[in-house]
Amino acid sequence: MSVITLANTKGGAGKTTAALLLATEYARQGYRVAVLDADPQKWITAWSEASGGAANLEIISQVTATSLPSLIREMRNRIDFFIVDLAGARNALLGTALGISDHVLIPVQGCAMDARGAAQVLELLEQLKMQCGLDIAHSVVLTRVSSLVTTRALAAVKAMLNARGVNVLETPLNERSAYRDVFEYGATLYNADPIAISNLDKARDNARTFAAEVKALLPRKVGRSIPGYSLPTWRRIRAA
Repeated sequence: MSVITLANTKGGAGKTTAALLLATEYARQGYRVAVLDADPQKWITAWSEASGGAANLEIISQVTATSLPSLIREMRNRIDFFIVDLAGARNALLGTALGISDHVLIPVQGCAMDARGAAQVLELLEQLKMQCGLDIAHSVVLTRVSSLVTTRALAAVKAMLNARGVNVLETPLNERSAYRDVFEYGATLYNADPIAISNLDKARDNARTFAAEVKALLPRKVGRSIPGYSLPTWRRIRAA
C-alpha cells in the first residue's frame, strides 16, 4: 500500500490531470487503486460518472481532514495505491494529506504563481520534518510542457530546483489535448476513440513513463495488497 498526494496551493497546476493519469495507468496494470477526490471541483468524480468507471479503480468523493486517515485505514488491505487529489488551497486537509503520504508530487507549470504554490507545499513539508520528525519524500513534476520549450530550457529549470534540494521528475507531463479530452469524453487513454482524440500513442507513452518513474520513487516496490501488510505510512497513521 502506498499513498501518493498531488499538492500545489495554486489551482490549475495540473494536479487532477496527473492524478487521473497515475490512477488509470496503475489500474490498467492490474493494481487496485483508490482516488481520494478532495478537490472541490470533483473533476475525477465527474469523469468517473461519465465514463462508468474503470476496472480496479475506485473513486471516493467525500474526503475531509478528519475522514482521510480513516478511509485509508479501512481500505488499506484491499488497495495498492491511494492517490489523493487536493484542492488548490492551503488548509487543514493539505497538512493531513502530506503527513500520511509516502510521496508528494508537486505539479508546476513553470509560471510564478505555480512556483509560489509549490513553495508553500515545500514549506509545510519542512515544518512537518522539523516539528513532527516526518521526512516525507517529494518531487516536482513539470506539467503542460510545450514542444516549444527547448531541452536546454527544461534542463535549466530542473537544475535550478535541484540546486535548492528539490527533486524534479525526469518525465514532464507534456501539453497534450488528449489529457483534456479524456475528461470531456469520459474515457481513458486506452479506451478512447482515436478518431475523437488525437495523438493517443504519444499521450500513452508519456503517461506510462511518468507512472513508472513515480512508482520507482516509492519507499518499497509496490505489490498486491496482503492482509496485515503495512508500510511506514500506515504506521504513522496508526501512531497519530
